[in-house]
Amino acid sequence: MSARETDVVRRFWAALYARDWDLIASFFGPDSVYWDVPVGPAAAGRGPADIVTRLKLGLEGLSGYEHYEGPIVAQDGVVITEHREVWHWPTGETASLPFVSVMTVEGDLIMVWKDYWDYNTLWNAAPPSWHQRLESDDLAWVYDATNDGLAP
Repeated sequence: MSARETDVVRRFWAALYARDWDLIASFFGPDSVYWDVPVGPAAAGRGPADIVTRLKLGLEGLSGYEHYEGPIVAQDGVVITEHREVWHWPTGETASLPFVSVMTVEGDLIMVWKDYWDYNTLWNAAPPSWHQRLESDDLAWVYDATNDGLAP
């Protein structure tokens, strides 16, 4: 396991679960790409600002957000984290969402981040207001990574 790459990812998780948007952005370069695998690479975020905007779309309206880290493995610059998030909405709904996150780390930057999770687990637990936000928010930041050669 590469201690340096694993440390980058652990520091990133700490920033994400603190919702420290400026610190989160510092983990990405202009060519970094993030997407949720169940949604597909056509709805990716690219670069620090757009990745943060993508994260805020799902997370900013939550009243609470917990992280339970599982095993982390790393090899050849790729760090894989098994973990679980618990999302709480102000209206009382809660979702417990298992994840596997796969990140390619170069230096201190996360260059590729793919999250594997069950879409229905989140969608079925979320309140209508969260669904409406996803459907009505400004999505000008969306980057189509389909042809980047990054998909599994």
